[in-house]
Amino acid sequence: MNTQILVNKIKEDDLLNNLASFFPNKIYLVGGSVRDALLGKASFDRDLIVADVDAREFSLKVAEFFDGVFIPLDEENKIYRIVLSDKVNYFDITNPIEGSLEKDLLRRDLTINSVAVDIRTVEIVDFCGGVNDIENRVIRAISEANFTDDPLRLLRVFRFYSLLGFEIDDSLVEICKKYSKLINNPAKERVVYELMKLFSGKYAHCALIKMDECGILEEIFPFVKELKRVPPNLHHHLDLFNHSIETVRQVGLLYESSSKEVKEHMQKIDFGGFSRLAHLRLACFMHDIGKFSTWTIEEDGRHRFIGHDEVGANLAVPFLKKLIFSNKQIEYIKYIIKKHMYPTAVVSSPELNDKVMMRYVRKSEDNAIDNILIAQADRLSARGPEITDDIVNENISALNKLLNFYLNVRESLKPLPKLLDGNEVMKILGIEPSKRLGEVLNALKDAQISGEINTKDEAINFVRSL
Repeated sequence: MNTQILVNKIKEDDLLNNLASFFPNKIYLVGGSVRDALLGKASFDRDLIVADVDAREFSLKVAEFFDGVFIPLDEENKIYRIVLSDKVNYFDITNPIEGSLEKDLLRRDLTINSVAVDIRTVEIVDFCGGVNDIENRVIRAISEANFTDDPLRLLRVFRFYSLLGFEIDDSLVEICKKYSKLINNPAKERVVYELMKLFSGKYAHCALIKMDECGILEEIFPFVKELKRVPPNLHHHLDLFNHSIETVRQVGLLYESSSKEVKEHMQKIDFGGFSRLAHLRLACFMHDIGKFSTWTIEEDGRHRFIGHDEVGANLAVPFLKKLIFSNKQIEYIKYIIKKHMYPTAVVSSPELNDKVMMRYVRKSEDNAIDNILIAQADRLSARGPEITDDIVNENISALNKLLNFYLNVRESLKPLPKLLDGNEVMKILGIEPSKRLGEVLNALKDAQISGEINTKDEAINFVRSL
C-alpha cells in the first residue's frame, strides 16, 4: 500500500506536530486514526499511546498546553480524553498494555485497527498486516481469544463493515458464528453505542444481513424471528425480514440523492449523540415489527396488518428500554414507527392542497422530513404483483411535493398561539383532570392545526360543542 498518504497526513497535522515538538515522550498515533489516514479520510479524533510516561500525567500536561478539557474515560485502564478548545478535535490518550506497544496492538480486535505510527519519526509499526488488509479492504481478526475476552468486538466487526464496506474474512465469520451468543454479555450501553455506529454507516443494510448469517442479529433483535415468518404478498415482493432490510437500504439511497437542506437536517445530532439518519435507519429496520401480531389472511388470500403501526410503536418501547436507549431516542423511534404511513395517507387525499399539507407540517413538526423519507423508502421496498411502476412513481412524486412544501414554508412558520389552557377547559366543561381532558386538548389542537379555529372565542365554542 502507498503509505505516503499516511506520512503526509501526519506531517501536515499541526496538532501532532505540536505534540512532537514540545513533548519529548515516545508518542504513537494508533488504531482508527491511522486507518482513516491510510484511507485518506479526515479525522478529528486522534488515539495516542504514550510509552514512557504515565498517561494521566501526560494528558494533564497536554490539556494545559492546548487549553483543552481533561476528561478521565477509564481511570482503571488509564484512558483519558482531551477535548480541544474548538470542541471538534480531541485526543484519546493511554499507556500500552503491560507497558508493551507490541502486546497492546496484538490484543486489539481487528488488524485494520492495530497499526501504530511514531508521530515524530513517522515510523509505521504493523505486527499484524493491518496495512495490507486496509489496502485489500478486508476485515480480519488478530486472534480468536481477543473476541472471547471482550465479546463486544463481535459487534464491532459489523460496525466497521457498515462504515467501510470492507469484506469480512471467512475465518472471522466463523468466529462470529461460534461465539454469537456471547454478544449478550457486554454492558447494554456499549452495545447501543456500537449499534448506532453501525446504523451510521452507508452499508448498514449489508451489515444486518451478515449479522443474520452469523446468528448475531436475532440475539440482539429477537423480533427478527417473527419478521422472517411473514411471507411476501400482493403488495410485497419480499418477506417481511428482507423488506425491513431493504427499507434501510432505500432510505440510505434517498438520503444520498437528497437536497442539501434534507442532508443537513438528517445529519443533525438532536439526541443520543448520533445523527437523525442513524436513528432513522434503525426505525426503518423496526418499522414493521407490529405486523406479525396483527397479521390476518382473508378468504380471498389477502394479507392484512390492521393497526400494525401503532402496535409496532408500542412494542418498540420496552425493547429499546431494555437496551438502555435514552428517552429521547425512544420517543423518536416510537414516533417514526407509529407515523411511517402518515405521509402516504396525507398525499392520498382527494385534493392535495396547501391546507392539507400544512396540517401535515404542523402535526409532524421537526420530524416532517424523517417521516417522508421513511414513507418513500417503505414504498420503494414493496413491489408486489399489485404494485405497478405507476403506483410507485405517483406516490414518490406526491411525497416529494409534500417535502418541497415543507422546505418552502418551514422558515416562515410561527408557533401556534395557545388559545386555551387545561384549567380553562376544565372550567368550561366542569370536569377534573382526567383522560377526557387530554382528549379535549388534543381535539382542540387538531382543530387549530386544521384552521377550523383561530380565536379564543372560537376555541371556547369548539370545546363547548364537544
